[in-house]
Formats: sequence, C-alpha cells, structure tokens
Amino acid sequence: GGSIPAIDPGALQDVVALAGQVAAQVDELLRNVHCGLQALTALSVGCIQTYRDGVESLGEAADLSIRAMYALVARCEELDRAMQPVPALAKRIRDMKGTLERLEGLCK
Repeated sequence: GGSIPAIDPGALQDVVALAGQVAAQVDELLRNVHCGLQALTALSVGCIQTYRDGVESLGEAADLSIRAMYALVARCEELDRAMQPVPALAKRIRDMKGTLERLEGLCK
C-alpha cells in the first residue's frame, strides 16, 4: 500500500540548483534593499540636519531682528525727545517772519 515512490536524482539536482539560484537572487535583493535603505537613511539624516540648521538660523535671525527693532524704537524715542523744541522754534520763526514783514511794510 503506502510505499514511497523513488525520487529521480536528476529532478533532485534540478531542485537543488534552482534553490541555489533563488537563494542567490534573494541575497542580491537583500543587498539592494540594504543599500537603498542606507541611502534613504543618509538622505533623511541630511534633511534633518538641514532642518535643524535652518531652525537655528531662523532663531538667530529673529533674535537679531528683535534686538534691531528695540534699538530702532530707542533711537526714535531719542529723536522724538530731541525734536520737542522744534514746534516752539517754528512758532518763534513765524513770529519773527511776521515782524519782519510788518517792518518791511513800514519801510515802503
């Protein structure tokens, strides 16, 4: 009843050869996947470093801009204080001009 048929040695050799080819192709595929993953990892690391550097630069630029804005505000306040006498001086000049015009009118 239950006897096992004989295995053809040629067929067995073919299976072994095909298994070797499949193993070699799997090894090659794994090497390619490994190289691809390494390249993607390197690219990801580069992107992260670039992002980090950009964020650091943005922080520094924002800090410098804030400092410059405070300096500008301080200078504007100084200028405002320095210009406070100007309206009184302009009034004096208008008064002097009016006086000169009246004197000129008297001289004619």
